[in-house]
Amino acid sequence: MLLVTGGAGYIGSHFIKTYLTQNPDAQVVVVDNLSEGHPQALDFSDRILFFQENIGNIHEMGEIFKRHPIDAIVHFAASCCVGESQTQPTRYFQNNVVNTLNLLKAMDEANIRKFLFSSTCATYGTPQRLPLDESHPQNPINVYGQTKLMIEQALQTYSATLGWSYTALRYFNAAGGDNSGLIGEGHSPETHLIPLVLKAALGKRDAIEIYGNDYDTPDGTCIRDYVHVNDLAMAHCKALERLNTQQGGDAFNLGTTHGASVQEVITLCQKVTGRDIPINHAPRRPGDPPVLVANADKAFSLLNWAPQYTLEKIIETAWAWEQTPRY
Repeated sequence: MLLVTGGAGYIGSHFIKTYLTQNPDAQVVVVDNLSEGHPQALDFSDRILFFQENIGNIHEMGEIFKRHPIDAIVHFAASCCVGESQTQPTRYFQNNVVNTLNLLKAMDEANIRKFLFSSTCATYGTPQRLPLDESHPQNPINVYGQTKLMIEQALQTYSATLGWSYTALRYFNAAGGDNSGLIGEGHSPETHLIPLVLKAALGKRDAIEIYGNDYDTPDGTCIRDYVHVNDLAMAHCKALERLNTQQGGDAFNLGTTHGASVQEVITLCQKVTGRDIPINHAPRRPGDPPVLVANADKAFSLLNWAPQYTLEKIIETAWAWEQTPRY
C-alpha cells in the first residue's frame, strides 16, 4: 500500500487521482496537516484513507505504519514558496527538513525503505549551462531549494548506509488543472504566474506584474519551462513502478525542454481567455535567472515518460479551473 504525504495539495491530489485511475483495486493512505492542502481535493474517491496529521509526529506516523501495510512513501508535503522561504527560513527548515527527517526516522523504525521525493529544479541554483541536466551542480540560491537539496542528500545517505531505494523528481514549473475540473491549483497566497495572469483576466487582480523586461531573452522577459500537473502525476506513477525494482537512488528532471517567456505566457492567456490582461512592469526580482529550461532526456529514456500537454492546453485547463474553482 502507498502512503502519500501532502496528498491534499496541488500536485499530490493530481498524483493520487492518476494513480487510482491506473490502479483500480488500490487504496491510498494520505497524511496531510491541511496547512496548505484542501480536503475537497480528495473527495473524488472513496479509496483514500485520510489522516490529518503532521508528518513530523514520529509517534503518530509510527501508529499509521502499524495499522496499514505501507511499502512505499510518496512525499509531497512541504512549504514551497521561494520568496517566503527567504523571509521565514526557520519555518522552511522546520517543515521541509526537520519534519521530513522525522518521517524518515518513523519509516526506518517500520522497515519501510522506498521513497519517492518531490524535489525541485531550485536545487540547481543559477544555471551554469542550459538546458539543465541532472549532472548540473546543485548550488541553490534560496532557502526553499536548500531545504530540498538537504533531503536529497539525506536520502543519498540512507541509500548508502541502510540500503533504501529512492527517487528524487526535480520539477520545473508545474501548472494547469485536471481535465475533470474536480481538482486544480488553489494556493493562498498564489505566487505562480499562470493562475495570477488568469486572475487578472477575471478581474480578481488589477494587473499582472512583469518583473524585469530587460533580460537577455528574445522579448526581455524571463523564460521558464511549464509542465502540466497531470504530466507530473504520470511521471510519479512511472517512477514508482521503477522504484519497485531499482536499487539505490536516482534523480530525474521533469520538464518539457521548451521554455516560454513571461510575455509569451501572457499573450497566450489572452488568446485562450479572449480578454485583455492589464500589465504592470516592475524591476527585476533578486535571484531570478533569465532562463530555466529542463533537459529531461533521462526521464524520457529511463521512465519512458513524455509530457502530453502543450502550453496552450495547460492554460486552457487552468482557465477552466479559475472560472469555477472548488476551493
